[in-house]
Amino acid sequence: MFERRLYYHIDWALLFAIFALCAFGVATIYSATFDPTHGASHRYVVQMYAVGLGVIAMMVMLTLDYRTFTDKSHLIYVAILAVLIYVLLFGHEGKGARRWIPLGGFNLQPSEFAKIAVALVLAKFFGENRGAPQWTDLAIGGVLTLIPLGLIAKEPDLGTAVTLLPIFLAIAYLAGMQMRILGILLLASVLAAPIAWKFALKDYQKSRISTFIDPSLDAKGAGYQQIQARITVGSGGLTGKGFRQGTQGQLRFLPEVDNDFIFSVLAEEHGFAGVLVALGLYLFVILRALEAARLAKDRLGSYLVLGVLASFTFQVVYNVTMSAGLAPVKGLTLPLMSYGGSSMIATLAGFGLILNVRMRRFTN
Repeated sequence: MFERRLYYHIDWALLFAIFALCAFGVATIYSATFDPTHGASHRYVVQMYAVGLGVIAMMVMLTLDYRTFTDKSHLIYVAILAVLIYVLLFGHEGKGARRWIPLGGFNLQPSEFAKIAVALVLAKFFGENRGAPQWTDLAIGGVLTLIPLGLIAKEPDLGTAVTLLPIFLAIAYLAGMQMRILGILLLASVLAAPIAWKFALKDYQKSRISTFIDPSLDAKGAGYQQIQARITVGSGGLTGKGFRQGTQGQLRFLPEVDNDFIFSVLAEEHGFAGVLVALGLYLFVILRALEAARLAKDRLGSYLVLGVLASFTFQVVYNVTMSAGLAPVKGLTLPLMSYGGSSMIATLAGFGLILNVRMRRFTN
């Protein structure tokens, strides 16, 4: 349980940066969804509730020793798989996907919590092994990753599913996976790409890739978001148009302004200066978490921190590049800023584990 002396080892600087990004996100959601005729949308209020629930989840993760969670990781992992199967069978369907479980006025998206479950179970699996992982170890770790990945992709939610891969690669690499093995995996992925294009990707996914290369191929359809995202980011200039003064976001030229493309709205309203502040905060969070992995008292803690951080970093990098028109459009939120209760709660819970590892680096 939580000991009072551990309070002095909490990384307050990391906490400050995390909540600064949350505040940035709430303010941008308020601005992006503000309607001059009807006033502010309720979405920023919902986001504030999500931050509150996320803080509770973070405190739960801080209270118990992280080794308690990893010891029970197999149970957490099986529970997540069961919930993901339930979603496929009985979940709420919206926009052609079945990803949510209705809980009163709140829709829970279990796939967001699968990242934590995978990080926990892989940290325990590789942490218990001695020496560099062998092919059998990598195969088992790969299967543990691919099962939830397949269930999430089936919803379909390929964006969230892909965020599980950095967790496996980061932990396996830290555990001692040889670079030649990573090269073989990358080569296999490249060789499998034509097969995936032919048999695995759906038409709308192929369209997103094609329009990323040339958005003008379908400027009013699949390429519309790509074009509008570039216009929105570029229109901000050096200092931006001002809070609630953006045109692309306010006038709804850009879809999903409070979710997938919230970074574009931030760039439009606050310009290059605001982008630098936000990216600086994200970089600080990432570097501070890396320090927690370095200071961890055992391999288990290092693996856990790096697993949680890998998924977070991948999502941040992809969303920012997507918002700038430098990557294909994919339904990936910007962690800590985008509208989404499940994403916020899961992200703050993950950082609770990172804080937990750093805080307990001096315990037995």
